[in-house]
Amino acid sequence: MDKKVLIKEIETELNGFEIYSLFKDYSYSFFLDSGMDYEKLGKYSFIGFDPFIVFKSKNDDIEIIQRGEIERLKGNPFFELKTLLSKYDMSYKTELPFVGGAVGYFGYDLCHHVERLQRTAVDDVNIPDSFFGLYDGVIIIEHKRNKVFVASIGIKDKADIVVDEIAKKIEAGKNKRLDIKIDYEENRKKFRSNFTKEGYIEALEKLKNYIKEGDIYQANLTQRFECDIDVSPYELYGKLRAINPAPFASFIDFGEGHIVSSSPERFIKITDRVIETRPIKGTRPRGKTPEEDKRNREELLISEKDKAELLMIVDLERNDLGRVSKTGTVKVTELFHLEEYATVYHLVSTVVGEMKDDHEIIDVIKATFPGGSITGAPKIRSMEIIDELEPTQRNIYTGSIGYIGFNGDTDLNIVIRTIVCKDNKAYFQVGGGIVWDSDPEMEYEETLHKAKALMEALNS
Repeated sequence: MDKKVLIKEIETELNGFEIYSLFKDYSYSFFLDSGMDYEKLGKYSFIGFDPFIVFKSKNDDIEIIQRGEIERLKGNPFFELKTLLSKYDMSYKTELPFVGGAVGYFGYDLCHHVERLQRTAVDDVNIPDSFFGLYDGVIIIEHKRNKVFVASIGIKDKADIVVDEIAKKIEAGKNKRLDIKIDYEENRKKFRSNFTKEGYIEALEKLKNYIKEGDIYQANLTQRFECDIDVSPYELYGKLRAINPAPFASFIDFGEGHIVSSSPERFIKITDRVIETRPIKGTRPRGKTPEEDKRNREELLISEKDKAELLMIVDLERNDLGRVSKTGTVKVTELFHLEEYATVYHLVSTVVGEMKDDHEIIDVIKATFPGGSITGAPKIRSMEIIDELEPTQRNIYTGSIGYIGFNGDTDLNIVIRTIVCKDNKAYFQVGGGIVWDSDPEMEYEETLHKAKALMEALNS
């Protein structure tokens, strides 16, 4: 028997960011913010706060916080999260894709709970490897029809009480209009990298030697920048979403810091047990003139190097999905699709499959995590080389942010174009896929193209 979900439409003139501003100071608030492509990828945004359970992990230490009580466990975070979510597994159907469930992130370093990997990179930021809140009482913004809904399943309290309380808060804040000011000042911030330019190129040459020796076909090499910040993470996010809107953007208060993300890439979407992944490979900067823009776009579309790089990852993703999908259901539905963003162009592919009957959502995530587009091929050896060559742990970067509904429907991004704010410092990473014929200078410059929007937001 399906669980009944209460959904109420709310009349408001506030936009998504303005609605979120009403709830930003509540504990563990989140804003999954689709800032573009309302016809396809960015149809909905979601807002929530005050979860009834919080799940955090660091290495094999796990905390589950409920009603102020903390339960501490040792174990594999994937298994313990799967166990927790199984207590709230329920069947319901709605026209809205997410009405309640777990929202948060899987950090890249959870890869050590998927494969046996050496760990030598330094953890100098020290945030949880994973964080999820379980939310009942979600605000849903449907962009195409410009509608706002509040939904409750009735776990935290009676559904009508949860919905009415949220609706009253939105109504009370009806005049809260926001005007984000962006005053960009070039190079005002001092950005510090965990590589020198020479050091990054030296690491890149070592990586290319591994390719020459046949260890791997490609791998993703990144550098991390940090700087001091003197604005709130909330203000920073307002600027970033204005400068660089993205379909899988988000702002999350995880209690020990904030995630400020404008990711363009989907990792895994699951709807009615159909899995979809959308790897990105291939980047060109936006031009300063329409002619330069057109030239960069056409150059990416005809680039054999970029197409070969994307094909390698498509094959890897087909293999990953094949482990958790029914035989014969894995298909490539989109190949070499050009997507346009504020500062760059990307090539994207889409791979789909149908979940095996004996698999659950966390099984699919664990089998495919981390995404192949930000590790390399073969995946395990690429991750070993990443740990060897990158001096600091990636933490959340190249992990996944998103939701897992109580009914199993899931949407998770790849954490790129993302800033971690903690203790008045901002940290963000940028990188690219390296193959045998990669040009070191061009690859280094590509990382700076990808950093442009983040640096603009931090400098504004």
